[in-house]
Amino acid sequence: MDIKKLQTLVIDALEDVKAQDIQLFETTHLTSLFDRVCIASGTSNRQTKALAASVRDKVKENGGTIVSMEGEATGEWVLVDLGDIVVHIMQPAIRAYYRLEELWGDKPVKFGAAKRTSAKKDTADAEEESDKPKRVRKVAGKTAPLEVTHDMMAIQTTLDDEKKPARKPRVTKTTGDAEGKPARKPTARKAADGTVAKPAKIPTGGRVKVAATKTAVASAKQAAEKRTANAAAAPTKRAPARKKATEE
Repeated sequence: MDIKKLQTLVIDALEDVKAQDIQLFETTHLTSLFDRVCIASGTSNRQTKALAASVRDKVKENGGTIVSMEGEATGEWVLVDLGDIVVHIMQPAIRAYYRLEELWGDKPVKFGAAKRTSAKKDTADAEEESDKPKRVRKVAGKTAPLEVTHDMMAIQTTLDDEKKPARKPRVTKTTGDAEGKPARKPTARKAADGTVAKPAKIPTGGRVKVAATKTAVASAKQAAEKRTANAAAAPTKRAPARKKATEE
């Protein structure tokens, strides 16, 4: 991978996780093992680990190689070896103590200009894509979905109401027609002997006599017989004889 592209990926990955005081140095005149040294700070163990993971994932996604990673257990100083670039992610106290800038900082690399150039190129490509006419794929018999609003629903409801015919009021049938025709009288049925039977009258609020049952008649007779027997067995009281007057 090109060294400029690799260093841009590293800087972007560090900035995504809010790294502090990012510095990049060229080391080709000091050692042949790597070409760049990048130093950044993290405020906590969790952030230093997250910064290292962000660099690793960013480089892997773009086809880069991760040689090794060290210091993830403690998180105070995490080193990510990318072959051409070595990334040191340190906490501020550790960075101030070891002062790696004095060891590798002879030739700082200005990475801001390279990032601005790549950003301009991306913007120009996006503008070119937006200027191109967009092709709309049409399918036979199908149209794009339309967003339905409340106003459209109200208009559709009004149109539907206008199309529907008004319902006629329901007419209730009575014994006579609405024109005043008299109601039909029930026809009399003929009996077997040829006589005409009159239609039965329907009682309207009167009392209907019901014949007594056999049980009721029997009980009434028994009660009358008991009363008669009791009256016969009872002793007759004689009226006291009137005293004759002694004196005539």
